[in-house]
Amino acid sequence: MSKSSAAVPAIAVRPIARGHSLVFERPKAGERAVLVDLDIGHGSAREADEREEFVLLAQAAGAEVLGCLGGARATPDARLFIGSGKAEELKALVRATEAELVIFNHPLSPAQERNLERLLQCRVIDRSGLILDIFAQRARSFEGKLQVELAQLKHLSTRLVRGWTHLERQKGGIGLRGPGETQLETDRRLLAARVAMLERRLQRLEARRAQGRKARAKAELPVVSLVGYTNAGKSTLFNCLTEAGVLEADQLFATLDPTLRRLDLPGGVNVVLADTVGFVSRLPHELVAAFRSTLEETRGASLLLHVIDAAAANRSRLMAEVERVLAEIGSYERPRLEVFNKIDRLDGEMPRLERDAEGRPVRVWVSARTGAGLDLLRQALIELTGGERAIKTFILGPSEGKRRAWFYRHAHVIEDRPLDSGGWELRCAITPADLERLQARLP
Repeated sequence: MSKSSAAVPAIAVRPIARGHSLVFERPKAGERAVLVDLDIGHGSAREADEREEFVLLAQAAGAEVLGCLGGARATPDARLFIGSGKAEELKALVRATEAELVIFNHPLSPAQERNLERLLQCRVIDRSGLILDIFAQRARSFEGKLQVELAQLKHLSTRLVRGWTHLERQKGGIGLRGPGETQLETDRRLLAARVAMLERRLQRLEARRAQGRKARAKAELPVVSLVGYTNAGKSTLFNCLTEAGVLEADQLFATLDPTLRRLDLPGGVNVVLADTVGFVSRLPHELVAAFRSTLEETRGASLLLHVIDAAAANRSRLMAEVERVLAEIGSYERPRLEVFNKIDRLDGEMPRLERDAEGRPVRVWVSARTGAGLDLLRQALIELTGGERAIKTFILGPSEGKRRAWFYRHAHVIEDRPLDSGGWELRCAITPADLERLQARLP
């Protein structure tokens, strides 16, 4: 979907005769949309926030929402998903609003999609196609574009419906025999070749990512990965901690490509902070599979920061959706710290750090926009990633200023007392790994 504000020309509907049926020629443009969201099954009424999220997804893709169609069904209709009566109601709504696109907040089978397009004479996409379109617009890095294209092609592979029948061999006759392959078969073959090529490229990129993870592990830098529902404020929090300048916007999927930055914490604790793509309910399987290499950062992370919109009325549902996706990508068992963000939108909510029965940080309440509580978050990160530290005392001579600076960078200096001889006595909390590196540096 283009973001252009120019008027979209009228759609030329060109039915193509094929035997006794008509095949609808899909238009290549159209942002004027009607949304369809039904309650399927008994007792499955959707929450208002889920319907609102669907509208926001459509708007994030650039659609101009002209109308919405609701309703309820016990089970989806095999041919049209919504049933013939509701389909006629949808057809009337499309004609009244002059919509060019119908978006379903449900997964549609290729046959249902084709049947609806023939009936409505406009393009029809489902929730997966909508989210894929948003990702296609937001991908900026080379790897992100490859991942989105791979997901789109896999989604498209079941939706190839056109064929160049004038090239079919079955017509026969001298001078009329085709190459023996319909365009549909050609498209499938070319699509399969393109998918294989994209998978090879992504495998090479994943090998480079694996090398980067090995290098970080060798340098003993813990990786802290930010995860959470889209628009929970992950990028704002990432920028506040690292000054990375990642795009911040109050919209779904404002940022897509992952970003890694080194974060130096007080006391000489150094970590790598990774900002990942936001999750959303019913994330298309094609996207989860395509972005598995990017999400690998969460699987290898020493700690997950689950960023939560504290002001969201439905935050329990959003938290459950994130947990479900983490389980799907194999990151459910990773250590976790819950970060309740946007407390500036809550009356009387103050920054605080909550601990479990053993005294470990489990939850911190902050505002990335105002900076409130970020000192508590840094403290929690130090405790959860700094590892076990031993308290040691070191005597430094007057000429060992560089070594004294090393302690301030790599250890937590508890006491720094000048000596009468001109040197210093340092009392530090230091990790076993840093102590070993220090001993290797000593003459």
